Amino acid sequence: MFTLTGGQTVGSGTYWDITSGLRVDMDQEGALPGEKNAKYLKASAVAILLAGPILGLVYIIALPIMGVVTALGLLLRKTLGSVFSLGRDIVSFGWRPAESYLGGKNKKKEAADEAGKPKTR
Repeated sequence: MFTLTGGQTVGSGTYWDITSGLRVDMDQEGALPGEKNAKYLKASAVAILLAGPILGLVYIIALPIMGVVTALGLLLRKTLGSVFSLGRDIVSFGWRPAESYLGGKNKKKEAADEAGKPKTR
């Protein structure tokens, strides 16, 4: 493959850092600058200049597609989200793991409710 790493001994030529886009010209054999995680690509300047317009064309073609997919995703989330939310509320059994009720039940409220109820026999 054409991918090389930082610190690797290479021959003369032009090397392009993939992550930062920097160009390294090696006049003679030597080690590429950077650490082991730096990735370099051996390519001529003409190849890099030709790749620019091709990548621009891919971006121009993909941009409307990404817009349509994003809009459809938002639309589906809005429409189906309410349906799934309704289903979740119907199926829910009332247990909330984040609530603890360590203080017990509110006895004052229960007493007030009992006082307001009519007595039946």
